[in-house]
Amino acid sequence: MDKKTSSSPAQQLLEFCAEAVSAIHNECDSIISSADESSESSLAGCGPALVDLLSRQARQITTYYRDSQSANTHPAKEKQSLILKRLDDIISISYSKFYAFLFKDLPVCWRQLYTDASILKFCFNLLATSYLQGPTIERSEGYRQHFNLAHSDLTELIKTLDLALILAGGAGEQRGRCWMNKALELLDAVWRETPPRTDALVLERPVKRLKLPQASYLAPPNNEIGIGDAFSKIEPFTPPVKHPIKQVDSLSMEAFQTYMDKPQDSRLGPEPLIIRGTIQDWPALTTNPWTKPSYLLSQTFDGRRLVPIEIGRSYVDEGWGQRIVTFGEFLGEYIDPSLVGAKDSPDDENGSPSAQKRSTAYLAQHPLFTQLPALRKDILVPDYCYTAPPPHPTDPSMDQPELDEPLLNAWFGPPGTITPLHTDPYHNILTQVVGRKYVRLYSPLATERMQARGKENGIEMGNTSMMDVGTLEGWDTVSDAEESQHTKEEIAAFREVPFLDCILEPGDALYIPIGWWHYVRGLSVSFSVSFWWN
Repeated sequence: MDKKTSSSPAQQLLEFCAEAVSAIHNECDSIISSADESSESSLAGCGPALVDLLSRQARQITTYYRDSQSANTHPAKEKQSLILKRLDDIISISYSKFYAFLFKDLPVCWRQLYTDASILKFCFNLLATSYLQGPTIERSEGYRQHFNLAHSDLTELIKTLDLALILAGGAGEQRGRCWMNKALELLDAVWRETPPRTDALVLERPVKRLKLPQASYLAPPNNEIGIGDAFSKIEPFTPPVKHPIKQVDSLSMEAFQTYMDKPQDSRLGPEPLIIRGTIQDWPALTTNPWTKPSYLLSQTFDGRRLVPIEIGRSYVDEGWGQRIVTFGEFLGEYIDPSLVGAKDSPDDENGSPSAQKRSTAYLAQHPLFTQLPALRKDILVPDYCYTAPPPHPTDPSMDQPELDEPLLNAWFGPPGTITPLHTDPYHNILTQVVGRKYVRLYSPLATERMQARGKENGIEMGNTSMMDVGTLEGWDTVSDAEESQHTKEEIAAFREVPFLDCILEPGDALYIPIGWWHYVRGLSVSFSVSFWWN
């Protein structure tokens, strides 16, 4: 144990990989040799042929690892290609099964097979890369030269594990998400010890190179990045607030419980409430500022981590889609093009039509903090999420089984991102960390007037309204076909429904009780965190 603690991060990572490869090999062999088909391993459900194929790749990687340790040799290129092809085949076969089920019904064996094959691929690529040289890697100038992470090698290593985390959920009790988070933590330590490289920038277009100011967080290896000090605060459009939500200063947990227990209208239950000052001490707003792209890049391997994003104004719009991109690409292409030296144009900065033609992208309702534990340390679950909220005021069937812990989701996007009018199955504390957002809310007593959608393309959309607040208010334009979906009478009737609205500022927390319909619009570059609880 002492040896492992004192060894370099690189050596720790190699040993960590060797243990995982051996464990996968042993688990597969146990399944194959077992006469009882009801093996405790989840992998058993994938069938003996695939388990055997996975086992053989693990055995070969174990052999290459031992050879590299004793003789400073690397597998021949042909052998490398064959092993990687077999692992990619396993990943492809397991991923094809994802389309045969709803994710919640997907047998866990296919998710674990995808994950374990990805772990083997990561470990083999780590072993086979040219920067690993010498039977022992120790902390020295020689070590820094030997373990010089090439841009392409590092990017491929991160991509392999991130895809398993995003697509397969990092399945597996023995390894899975915990193993991958630890491997990425060790890889991060290695990366931070490597000398700066001129090819390390993820934002690849010509950039303005600005010297970063000293900060309390640990900067990435290259200390000059083509980015500004903070995200733009420009708001191309700001809706008027017509019926302000009640605001209070930071409440105690007891006072918040009383607020929920004693509503003004017993039929309606507690109403939305803005709580100011309750998150002002979060590291994300103080020592580890999410307003600074440099900090977010420093926590994502210079933006090499992958994230799933939505492309399009709203998930109910025609042409809406999803992509997986690097965090750096998301920042440079969608969040704030000025970060990578986009053309200095007053028109663009003022939200001109040319600026608005860029595709809108949104990192929405993603469990980012499970994927990136480093960012999870920058926020705290509000105490309010450990109170006892009331049930749904009008529809008991909407109440969900009690959660063990609050559900956290990230919402990060440029100006103009929209979450259409919808309702959630939990109480929600929506916290605003970066930028500003407009929120409009309608009472659950008005549910019948919300014109809820039904099933669309096999997906239940009953929690989302057919009414587009932005187009009804004249803030957004739509095609004639979309506009003709509603009669003049329907539009007039909807405009008569009472609502509350607000603009959330950085540091605000908005309580959205269960059952309340809400429409959310990003006004500037905006980063929010929602906490669902019941």
